[in-house]
Amino acid sequence: MATINSTVISGSHAIPALEPLLSGKRQLLLVTDANIVRLDAVAQIRTLLANDGRQVTLIDNVPAEPGHHDVSKLVKRVADLNVEMVIGIGGGSVLDVAKLLSVLCHPESPTLDAMLAGEKPQQRVTSVLIPATAGTGSEATPNAILAIPEQNTKVGIISPVLLPDYVALLPELTTSMPAHIASSTGIDALCHLIECFTATIANPISDNAALIGLQKLLKNIETSVNEPNNLLAKLEMLWASYYGGVAINHAGTHLVHALSYPLGGRYHLPHGVANAILLAPCMKVVRPHAVNKFAQVWDLLPDADRTLSAEEKSFALVEYFSALVKRLNLPDNLATLGVPSTDLSALADAALNVKRLMNNAPCQVSHDDVKAIYQTLFPELITKGVNHE
Repeated sequence: MATINSTVISGSHAIPALEPLLSGKRQLLLVTDANIVRLDAVAQIRTLLANDGRQVTLIDNVPAEPGHHDVSKLVKRVADLNVEMVIGIGGGSVLDVAKLLSVLCHPESPTLDAMLAGEKPQQRVTSVLIPATAGTGSEATPNAILAIPEQNTKVGIISPVLLPDYVALLPELTTSMPAHIASSTGIDALCHLIECFTATIANPISDNAALIGLQKLLKNIETSVNEPNNLLAKLEMLWASYYGGVAINHAGTHLVHALSYPLGGRYHLPHGVANAILLAPCMKVVRPHAVNKFAQVWDLLPDADRTLSAEEKSFALVEYFSALVKRLNLPDNLATLGVPSTDLSALADAALNVKRLMNNAPCQVSHDDVKAIYQTLFPELITKGVNHE
């Protein structure tokens, strides 16, 4: 658990409020990707960064699922710069890379390989994180996730030093998100919140953050997707995502994320899509072990029937999650995404190996349990009752 000392700036038309953060900085590194860099709001931020003769080095090619080789190349690219501040603008991958670069640009930091081996960084240069999606909550977590292609998985580098000095929640940056991105990243935030709320290591701090985030998310997720220019809904989703990151910082995710890691590492499925597919099946397994907490979440729904018993509310919430994924037009099975059903055992092996997350689950799951969850995501196996070994 790390203390979050970040200063948060939020609101529409708040870009000028970034100016005071740059005082005294001359050499800036802006980290983003090819899609985000084209946004009008990013153009405004770039103009602001370059004021007063500041030097801005731009990295705009962060890949969607960055690996350790990608970050190593970027470190070499900026090795000769005396970077004083790193600004990350983008989704979770961009923000994670920006966090790592804020450490790796400090002359006294360990190498990336050393951090992957477990060495903890102690220092970084000043960092500003600006999410352009409302989902990962990376701006509020001490985690940076990297793909390890050789092992068909992902690993997390975790240190409180990765937490930024400043966070800016600017809804204008999220209005151009395609509906499927807004949906999948929103479901990612939902997974963070509900998993942290039901984790074995949940506590009053993480519960408070999770409940605030869930209230904002459940009220605004569909509006934010269906009305992309609704700045209030977009801002509320940014805050929901931020609170999801806070909850991760004080508790941790479990079953959904453990099972989604192999889907990202092996098949390169977008993280939010993998989580959306797994949300209802995993929560069905968790439900008997978190009835009262599920009932609390059910009561946050704007149209919830609060006359139901706690048990009924918990069942209804799982059904709500399933229906929400469908309403958001997200995939609900793996077969359509090119994942072969013959890989069930390998997927279960890989998921169970994510012990850092599995240990947070409120229920113990066996290899057969995990395989059974994956099996529900292949319609042909449900129809035939096949159990692949």
